[in-house]
Amino acid sequence: MLEVKPQPEPEPARPDLQAGLSIAEAARRTGVSVHTLRYYERAGLVVTTVDRTAGGWRRYRKLDLDWITVCTKLRATGMPIRTIRRYAELVSAGPGNEQERLAVMEAHRAEVTARLAEVRENLKVIDHKIDVYRDRLAAGGADRLWAPG
Repeated sequence: MLEVKPQPEPEPARPDLQAGLSIAEAARRTGVSVHTLRYYERAGLVVTTVDRTAGGWRRYRKLDLDWITVCTKLRATGMPIRTIRRYAELVSAGPGNEQERLAVMEAHRAEVTARLAEVRENLKVIDHKIDVYRDRLAAGGADRLWAPG
């Protein structure tokens, strides 16, 4: 009797970055929502015009995905949309404005560094409170900690 072995499932076709990715696939790969991708485009945050199919569907290329990742990192560090838009305009304009681009990044870095310093100071207060609670709990006298009158 001839034994028939099950064939492995074929791997699903991976969208080709050369042909461009759908907005859903671009959202999945960048970790942002479809709504956010559309917003970034409307708000002037994307440095190239996103390609479209003959039917009008967006097709994202690697450059688009890389830039969207940069935008999300800048937003995550608190860069305002207007500043990202200005930076995108400079990048889109091409060579010759590198000094301005550098100035945008240096100014933002200074702001992020200042916020980090503030967070570190606040963390010291939290660490102190943790130490107090641990010490009092270990000593058996935590019942009167921060007990308003």
